[in-house]
Amino acid sequence: MKIAAVLLPILVFAAASALPGQSATASNNQTAPATNTAPATKIAQASKAAKKKKKTEVQLKPFSRLALGGGVGVSGVNLQAATNVNRHLNLRGYGNVLNYTANNISVSDFNLDAKIDFSSAGASLDYYPFPTHGLRLSPGVQFYNGNQITGNAVGTRGSDIKLNNYDYYSETALPLTVNAKLGLNRRQQAFTLTTGWGNTVSRKGGHWSFPFELGAAFTGTPIVNVSLTGYACDTREAAATAKGASVDCYNMATNSEAQSNLTTQVNKWKSDLNPLKVYPIFSFGASYAFLIH
Repeated sequence: MKIAAVLLPILVFAAASALPGQSATASNNQTAPATNTAPATKIAQASKAAKKKKKTEVQLKPFSRLALGGGVGVSGVNLQAATNVNRHLNLRGYGNVLNYTANNISVSDFNLDAKIDFSSAGASLDYYPFPTHGLRLSPGVQFYNGNQITGNAVGTRGSDIKLNNYDYYSETALPLTVNAKLGLNRRQQAFTLTTGWGNTVSRKGGHWSFPFELGAAFTGTPIVNVSLTGYACDTREAAATAKGASVDCYNMATNSEAQSNLTTQVNKWKSDLNPLKVYPIFSFGASYAFLIH
């Protein structure tokens, strides 16, 4: 009993001493700060959300945005305006202009003055199969076509021209002059078909775009007009004079044989120009879109 009386207080004291230690340990285990990854996770989620938002299509009301732009191409400087019709379609109008003059160019012993005078206007329906991407297919109509090239060539001493396999040599005193005009089916409406990249009315809500376009206008057979003035001879004057031979020269505007040969030759040229029934379209530029309502 004495031993029990001595051991019991010792055990009680030991148990009492152990309880605070366990409580503290438990408390420490429960409140020990774990590594906090919440801020990093939130930043990553916000970044993903921003990227997703950037790629997300913006829902636009029909005809709610207008894009104005310009560029350059084979038809010269162009101006364009476009608006959204629905999720996949834009309606676009355009105009092109190019004027260039070259004077006193020597071509086959003729002094040539030439002028390029291009002007055209039309409209296209731009179809985007993937609204948030730039790929498009654009059928349209070129309703105004003022594209033409004109030239005026004056013969120099010894210059010649071949018409229907007949050679005509320019006279020195009243030289042969050729006036020519090539019209790319001027003033005729034409169907156009192009493809390209770049949505001028972005479905992502952006403002700037840099579109390019490639295709063709089906303009039809070109118009060729050629007229002759001045005098031409059946042989070179210098060579005939050196041989003491006579030279026959005649007015090319009134000589029936020369005019007949000219008509036959022009028909041959028209046949050679048949590939120009399809006129190439290529352009690139920049455009800015904004909300109009």
